[in-house]
Amino acid sequence: MHVDIITVLPELLNSPLSHSIMKRAQDKGLLTVNTHNLRQWAVNEYGQVDDYQYGGGAGMVMMCEPLVNAIESLQKERKYDEIIYLTPDGKTLDQQMANQLSLNENLLLICGHYKGIDERIREHYITKEVSIGDYVLSGGELAAAVLVDAIGRLLPGVLNDETSALTDSFQDHLLAPPVYTRPAEYKGWKVPDVLLSGDPKKIDDWRHEMAIDRTRQRRPDIYKKHEE
Repeated sequence: MHVDIITVLPELLNSPLSHSIMKRAQDKGLLTVNTHNLRQWAVNEYGQVDDYQYGGGAGMVMMCEPLVNAIESLQKERKYDEIIYLTPDGKTLDQQMANQLSLNENLLLICGHYKGIDERIREHYITKEVSIGDYVLSGGELAAAVLVDAIGRLLPGVLNDETSALTDSFQDHLLAPPVYTRPAEYKGWKVPDVLLSGDPKKIDDWRHEMAIDRTRQRRPDIYKKHEE
């Protein structure tokens, strides 16, 4: 998968995407992430990419011209399956969206900043708008890092055990069951006997039951989807 990210602060994306699983994915050649500083398409020698909003009001707005030039320049290099704008009023990212996006080959992410981007970019270029939650960040960079991580870990070959992603929370609209590791007893706290039984069917049944119970208690909204 190839991901291009347009941002005014590319340095914010360096650390999240340069370590752990995301680094492994890129080292294996399974994921390529390129950040592009919007200021290279600035409207003047001062690097301007934003301006005051029409109608007045607080906050600057990212201008049309730099974004159009950036998008169209990158489109000359490849055809994008989706051009995604990270915005608080987009569709909330969930596991099903991550699953779907992980099937694409080329994605272009646009990180908003200031008060947002000129609406005409959203109308004419953006194919998908994504939010990572009902709150506002200083910019779309951290949201873009979250999206890339959620997608990248699903790519075949990225995780050492590919079945791991299939048992994550929110797959099949269930939270993941409790997990334990050695020692089997610590301070009198014991691992459930079934996990020590060596019986795969009993263990699978227990995990499924615990996943259902945990989802019912903690996320009844998701449990309703599981029941459908």
